[in-house]
Amino acid sequence: MIAKRLEGISEYYFSQKLREIESLNKEGKNIINLGIGSPDLPPHPDVIRTLQEEAAKPTVHGYQGYKGIPALRQAFADWYKQWYQVTLDPDTEVLPLLGSKEGIMHICMTYLNEGDEALIPDPGYPTYGSAVKLAGGKPVNYLLQEEKNWYPDLEALAATDLSKVKLMFVNYPHMPTGQQVSAGLFENLVSFAKAHQILLVHDNPYSFILNDNPVSLMSVPGAKEIALELNSLSKSHNMAGWRIGMLCGSKERIEEVLRFKSNMDSGMFMPLQLAAVKALSLGADWYSDINSIYAERRAKVYQILDLLNCRYELTQVGLFVWAKIPDHYEDAYVLSDEILYGANVFLTPGGIFGSQGNRHIRISLCGDLSRFEQAITRISK
Repeated sequence: MIAKRLEGISEYYFSQKLREIESLNKEGKNIINLGIGSPDLPPHPDVIRTLQEEAAKPTVHGYQGYKGIPALRQAFADWYKQWYQVTLDPDTEVLPLLGSKEGIMHICMTYLNEGDEALIPDPGYPTYGSAVKLAGGKPVNYLLQEEKNWYPDLEALAATDLSKVKLMFVNYPHMPTGQQVSAGLFENLVSFAKAHQILLVHDNPYSFILNDNPVSLMSVPGAKEIALELNSLSKSHNMAGWRIGMLCGSKERIEEVLRFKSNMDSGMFMPLQLAAVKALSLGADWYSDINSIYAERRAKVYQILDLLNCRYELTQVGLFVWAKIPDHYEDAYVLSDEILYGANVFLTPGGIFGSQGNRHIRISLCGDLSRFEQAITRISK
């Protein structure tokens, strides 16, 4: 008998779909997977070299502290100062994580009791809702609608019963829609959270991808009092498998989360931390180089969407392209399966991100140009 906490928790959609794609490949289908957002480009050579050199040392293989090495906390603080114009105390306001997904779970386990509610964006990252449920809380969806440019309607939310709400998850640049931060959005979110005594959790892994203006929620005056921000090297530095993320916020919040984290895991391998320090020191050329590659790929994705008669916004940023499907399809699952079984190309149906995604598909920019060109050829036929 499995634990009750797993009731209502289904297997992650992509885990199921990858198994199906694997079966189709065994049948000789050679599926082109344009669904998963796992960067295919390598980290900077200096980052890999640092890992190799440090891992060869005999004295770096023991347990590490739960708060990460001081050099990594300082590197995260310097990164935030340089790119986000945010000042963080590396000793008390930065907590390295084994990827930001870990941090989502830690936050939920730290702050949610049985029956507490958490506001979850729809559409949004499915892990938010799953982590809330696993912690014993109740996810309450708030709708992000296309006609409102995928921004929350805070006035409508304020008119609902928020008495049990402890957390609110937000994520801009937004996944899956690619919507950028609008002027005043973060200020309004901080004011809303303060007015209703809700801990705001901002998930910020996409701010460097095809985006000329990286922004942090922590740049808003007073945000540290009411918010935590997650960030990651997975997308910005092509280090998804390295599992290096971070959490920042006030000293009190970091200490609270650390009480849970220190009972769940240990610190990451020291050579990984030192390689992350190197990654965080990279200059503007690093970001512009990877973004020039993503821009070429995005142009090919636009061709695919044009073939499918889908509508999309040219202003979206991030690692994916989000598009509205033609009216004659019942939903995006139908279109996704039609392309999967008819053209051997997998596109992500937007419905996995919530009800507001039912009429949208998402295409990842992870894959070399030849894969996108081959997908165009298959879909054209």
